[in-house]
Amino acid sequence: MKKSIFVVFAAMLVLCFASVGFAGVLEDIEKKGEFVVGVRDGAIPFGFFDTNNQHVGFSVDMAKEFHQSLEKKLGKSIKLTLKTINPKTRIPLVANRTLHMVAGSSTHTVAREETVDFSITVFLTGTQLLAKKANGFTSYKDMAGKRVGAAQGSTNEKAIRDLNTKGEIKPPAEIVVYQEHSQGMLALQKDIIDAYCTDGILLAGLKAKAPNPEEYELVGDLITYDPYAYIVPENDSKFRDFINSEMIAMIKDGRYAKYYEKWFGANGTVPYPMTKEAAILMKLQAWP
Repeated sequence: MKKSIFVVFAAMLVLCFASVGFAGVLEDIEKKGEFVVGVRDGAIPFGFFDTNNQHVGFSVDMAKEFHQSLEKKLGKSIKLTLKTINPKTRIPLVANRTLHMVAGSSTHTVAREETVDFSITVFLTGTQLLAKKANGFTSYKDMAGKRVGAAQGSTNEKAIRDLNTKGEIKPPAEIVVYQEHSQGMLALQKDIIDAYCTDGILLAGLKAKAPNPEEYELVGDLITYDPYAYIVPENDSKFRDFINSEMIAMIKDGRYAKYYEKWFGANGTVPYPMTKEAAILMKLQAWP
């Protein structure tokens, strides 16, 4: 009997601490007066350092919009703190509440939903390869026996591993993992790897910033479909609703289109015209 009471009491404690642990991102921001957002430093043009060593990019601009909306909602001045993250650290840092959210270039997957939650889709792209034109690669199948770089823990790394496992790349490609896309790009420049694998839009950014961009090309079609979304803590619908509502407001009032044009337009940092499918999705996500 005593054991049963102890088990019930222990279960109640777990539920209590869980609810406390997952409660109130908005309340935490209000209490501390600080909004802590994870951003990238090598995911051009979503998040990177400019010539003044300042965080800039599409997702950085979006984070600043969320910050302004938070100040209006909470009715007080809130400090915006941007912290550099990478593909390996982004999810754990949100899961343990070190960060209130990650505004980067993260693919929304079912598996990741086990640990964190996501906003609505903010961008559409997919896994591709970047290689030197001189190699003459035309598809991922040309990676047979080649060295392919990818960010550790990314969906892109998994995509190449899956192609190896399924026998679609024979003999299998040798996968070389890096912590940052900039490291992978440097390895490609020095011919340490034969191709670098990440999302097409990020490869376009790496190519645009390369010393000799004309030497590189995107190889083949999309290997996977990758909808980007912003990472938010698990089980906090109040905060997720706030982020989604702000995203929808930006889509409706034109701010989203303004930032898209700024970073991906014809004169943007990385020209990347919005596809018809992406435009339709954005409209469908703008709930009434």
